[in-house]
Amino acid sequence: MSAQILDGIVFSAEIKEDVKRRVAAMKEQGVIPGLAVILVGDDPASEIYVRNKGKGCEETGMLSRTIRMNAAVTQEELEAEIDRLNRDPAIHGILVQLPLPGHLDEAAALAKILPEKDVDGFHLINAGHLMTGTEGVTPCTPKGALYMIRSTGEDLSGKEAVVIGRSNIVGKPMAMLLLQQNCTVTLCHSRTKNLAEHTRRADILIAAIGKAGFVTADMVKEGAIVIDVGINRVDGKVCGDVDFEKVKEKAGWITPVPGGVGKMTIAMLLSNTADAAERTLKRE
Repeated sequence: MSAQILDGIVFSAEIKEDVKRRVAAMKEQGVIPGLAVILVGDDPASEIYVRNKGKGCEETGMLSRTIRMNAAVTQEELEAEIDRLNRDPAIHGILVQLPLPGHLDEAAALAKILPEKDVDGFHLINAGHLMTGTEGVTPCTPKGALYMIRSTGEDLSGKEAVVIGRSNIVGKPMAMLLLQQNCTVTLCHSRTKNLAEHTRRADILIAAIGKAGFVTADMVKEGAIVIDVGINRVDGKVCGDVDFEKVKEKAGWITPVPGGVGKMTIAMLLSNTADAAERTLKRE
């Protein structure tokens, strides 16, 4: 029996409808949530992503602002732009589109964003909140993945969860979120020995490594929840880190690529921006 498909298109539409409702309520109080995206250079993938963010803002009634900067921009110029947005009361969320050109210091740029405007959840203060389980901004992709996992209706407490990939953007925050759900979490990576021995025990398996078709059916526990965060291009086609066609015959639930977690990332970015605007309104 094939796995149930966790459809990111359906779930992201749900989130956007909720954000749209919240934005409308804020507008009645004179506040329009605003998201600013800084795009350095002309990377094609980044261009598409930024365009989709702008479309999402338009769909939910938010203010969208894209600041385009030349690829040769200096660190000082980039940080000065971030400072300007930090001071702008019309902007509730600031996002620096990654990756940046090699001569720029990504960590230093991200650290310049005010934690309350850091809608990507990458600031060290927000990372600390996630680590300690206190209120802060949660990174969009792991937040979207957790939404999909919880949609299964399974009781997550005590479940074995395995995360493949230890990036600061997905792997580590994903592990923290699953710990907060009382899962027993194993964080695997490129140096993990006997990886399949870990993945076969997983009730929840998250693949976030950027290797097409890396997770095969023999690595998956019968009935597992399989979340594929990978986005790869093979022969011009987009695919994930999971061998979808074979794994879906063994898993209980699975996310497709495309149409899975990727859709959730932008939806959660919009949700995080609405959260930031609501916090500002509450303070005022």
